[in-house]
Amino acid sequence: MTAIAVKNLKKYYRVFHKDPGLRGSLKALFKREYEDVRAVDDISFSIAEGELVGFIGPNGAGKTTTLKCLSGLLYPNAGEISVLGHTPQERENEFKKKIALVMGQRNQLWWDLPAQETFLLNKEIYEVPDEQYHETISELISLLEIEDIMDIQVRKLSLGQRMKCELAASLLHRPQVLFLDEPTIGLDVVMQKKVRDFLKEYNRRHKATIILTSHYMEDVKDLCKRVIMIDKGKLAFDGEVAKLIERHAPYKILEVTFNRPVEKDKLAAIGKVMEAEGFRAVIQVPRHDAPAKAAELLAQFPVDDLNIDEPHLEDIIRKLFANQK
Repeated sequence: MTAIAVKNLKKYYRVFHKDPGLRGSLKALFKREYEDVRAVDDISFSIAEGELVGFIGPNGAGKTTTLKCLSGLLYPNAGEISVLGHTPQERENEFKKKIALVMGQRNQLWWDLPAQETFLLNKEIYEVPDEQYHETISELISLLEIEDIMDIQVRKLSLGQRMKCELAASLLHRPQVLFLDEPTIGLDVVMQKKVRDFLKEYNRRHKATIILTSHYMEDVKDLCKRVIMIDKGKLAFDGEVAKLIERHAPYKILEVTFNRPVEKDKLAAIGKVMEAEGFRAVIQVPRHDAPAKAAELLAQFPVDDLNIDEPHLEDIIRKLFANQK
């Protein structure tokens, strides 16, 4: 069943343009010039119930604007949006009780109070029954490991602890659709993994539909089988992560460790040598030739350890958008 349906969504902004300096300021007094910024430019997609989808693109691509339209914070200029059968911009109370929007750079917790006070406030706002509240908060405390920080002022929590509490506050009403905008921004790699593990488990337990935007490709690769890529407001790709890698990276990476130093020039016959220093080398080879090239390495060189890896998703995305500029 479809949870989110977007058809020909458009969101434009009219932005005042001024030339630099005093001359530009004087000119603007008599004649103001505007330009239209196409934040979201005629995109369409659908997401099934229970899907966990990565929504990626460079800065300014239109990702956050799209999420704000889907959650009802912004009115689109054109197009149709349906989320769980509701039209988001109508902002019905029933709709707002079914969704949650978590923005890594925005804070909903009361700064001078313990997080549990915000939890109680959200319980009343969303009219969560007592029994459901206690059941849900117990589950979230366990999954997010926040039992020891519930009664500490939010201002005294670390960034990772605050992000966990932000997630808990957003999920108290058990939303069926979760919009996550950079939920791991600023977190260290350990905390990023903990947040990813939580989201994966929450999705599994509650079959929640989740859209995730992140500049950390590890988030996307670990959590999402499908990605929707947007660039300059337009849809650039919609499909499985594996197909994205196959389409835009027709090669694999051989990471090899030798038991004695090997000269870089001798490795060129295997493939494109990306790195070679002392006992270690990284070689790029055609995807379909990877097994044969690995066999050549093992036969011709003093190999101590060998791995055949996919290229990093982050590198593929970076090159893809660089080529589209």
